[in-house]
Amino acid sequence: MTDDVQTTPRPIKIVGIAGSLRRQSLNRGLLAAARELAPGGIDLQIRDLADIPMYNGDVEKKGIPEPVIRLAEAIANADALLVVTPEYNGGIPGVLKNALDWASRSSVGSPLRGKPVGIMGVSPGRFATARAQEQLKLTLLATKSNIFSGAGVALGQAADKFESGILVDPATREFVGSYLGRFAEWIRQDLEHQPVADKPTQTAPIA
Repeated sequence: MTDDVQTTPRPIKIVGIAGSLRRQSLNRGLLAAARELAPGGIDLQIRDLADIPMYNGDVEKKGIPEPVIRLAEAIANADALLVVTPEYNGGIPGVLKNALDWASRSSVGSPLRGKPVGIMGVSPGRFATARAQEQLKLTLLATKSNIFSGAGVALGQAADKFESGILVDPATREFVGSYLGRFAEWIRQDLEHQPVADKPTQTAPIA
């Protein structure tokens, strides 16, 4: 007779990026809150996009810039990607689109292909980044990413929910934590249905 052995699931690794470069932006604050409020069993690491150069095919031919390599490796080694986007003139910011364009390239291993992706966004306006999120989904469909279809996070007229870039509203904090719990469960189910050879592993540096 043998005893049943209970194994603790490994943490789910999520890379988070925000499509704003401003230090105290609401969206950077929302991403920071997501890392703080993530349920146990989630390892959410934030990657800054400030040093990602504009995509240029000539630059790509000469050699992939180091910041792009680091971003691509982080996405490749993660179980999922969490994208937090502002809305600029009805769409996603150029800095975010540029980072996704780089990460879609075969020269960096196309780490977005098949990658589970969650989407959040916050705006001081009433449209709550809805148009930007729809545009972002079109980009992620083009990169053949796996978009989380659960009820997302689109916060409008939210300036009073933050103080100095920090999310302080209790109801909103609870909502964000709940979203991350659903996102993590969906990721875990996705991993369980992947063939072993397809599951994320630590990869060698991209050269």
